[in-house]
Amino acid sequence: MSLDPLAIVTAFGLIFLAELPDKTMFASLAMGTRMRPLYVWLGTSTAFIVHVAIAVGAGSVIGLLPNVAVKLVSAALFGFGAFVLLRSGGDDDDADAAGRTVTGFWPVWSTAFMAVFISEWGDLTQITTANLAAANGVLSTAIGSAAALMSVSALALLAGRFIAKRVPLRLVQRIGGVCMAGLALWSVIEAFAS
Repeated sequence: MSLDPLAIVTAFGLIFLAELPDKTMFASLAMGTRMRPLYVWLGTSTAFIVHVAIAVGAGSVIGLLPNVAVKLVSAALFGFGAFVLLRSGGDDDDADAAGRTVTGFWPVWSTAFMAVFISEWGDLTQITTANLAAANGVLSTAIGSAAALMSVSALALLAGRFIAKRVPLRLVQRIGGVCMAGLALWSVIEAFAS
């Protein structure tokens, strides 16, 4: 198994562009305004690595998963995230808001991991990764795809931190909650439209 730099760059470019407008980027951004960004990034990155391993190892099996069930579970997770964000933030007191922020490595990591792990099943980037692995080699595709997914998550988290420092936390939470509710609705529509 040798590394093919062109295959790595190809996988990175395709997956990076496909993931930029994806729901996972927006979920990372929302989580990054509420939780410790490094912990969120580690959780999302772990989920992405698992998905890449699954995609390159058994790409053809992905299409066999029940799409409706995966989309409905994803919708429930996004709906729960929307509920949490819209319910919190009764005032703009930063000290009080910091007390309500989700903390601790394992709670943040597991929340981020599960949000990405469930919502990425059968996603365009997972299918693209499986197709690239078949054509360009497993290891090179895995490296390029994982790096792209982790980079998009990092960009979203940086944007989330930037926004959180300049916009009142309550407004950020409300916008994040509305976005998460929209992603939940979109997941339900995807479940029944396909």
